[in-house]
Amino acid sequence: MATTGTTTRTRAGTDLHVEAWGAGTPVVLVHGSLATAAEEWDAQRPLADQGFRLLAPDRRGYGRSPAAAGEDFLRDAEDIVGLMGDGAHLVGHSYGGLGVLLAAARNPEATLSLALLEPGAFALGQHDPAARALVGEVRRMWDADVPDEQWVVGFLKAVGSDPDEFPPDFLALALPLVPVFRRGRPLWYADLPLDELAGASFPKLVVSGGHSAGFDAICDDLAERIGGSRAVVEGAGHEIQFTGAPINDALLALWRQSR
Repeated sequence: MATTGTTTRTRAGTDLHVEAWGAGTPVVLVHGSLATAAEEWDAQRPLADQGFRLLAPDRRGYGRSPAAAGEDFLRDAEDIVGLMGDGAHLVGHSYGGLGVLLAAARNPEATLSLALLEPGAFALGQHDPAARALVGEVRRMWDADVPDEQWVVGFLKAVGSDPDEFPPDFLALALPLVPVFRRGRPLWYADLPLDELAGASFPKLVVSGGHSAGFDAICDDLAERIGGSRAVVEGAGHEIQFTGAPINDALLALWRQSR
């Protein structure tokens, strides 16, 4: 059995809450919006039995980490670098993928590998009509003047998640997080360090969930620009990590490339 979650702190002495499982080579798992680390990465906990120390921080504004007026991938990158120590594998989902991208570019010597699960790289893939439609719908939802209960369902559907397939208490848990997301730094304004990542030697993997032509186009464009491998892991829509074994096998294969 993997070890239970414990609270740790970053090397820089910040006050993030971090779920920590297992022992061995560090892996930093960075969650997306509208969920906490423990909720998003529960299906990855068996990887702690494979010789890895899983570190899953609650990003600022989420869970037991400090409150924030809005999420910010630039601040996330600083926190991730603080967790990497002398070397770590990085995994980022959705909005969390932006912070992971930036952290890997800022600290390439300590990046053992980079895995991006449908990252919110919404400046990419815009040559493709489906990607333009996806980004347009998310931007429309971002500014929509509707109650949070209606907004969160609309947003989840826009990115390809099915709220009806989530646990019964998911929407109730997500509602308090809606303001953090909607007041955050918008995804489409990210200045991504693509050239720096393309020149880095660590292995890279970009994964889509096979549910959205728009996300497929964004992930194709990103993988090509940074020299990464591409994979499609179907079965959980945008929440690729919820597939468990299929994505875990892909992550293990990536991590073992750097050994």
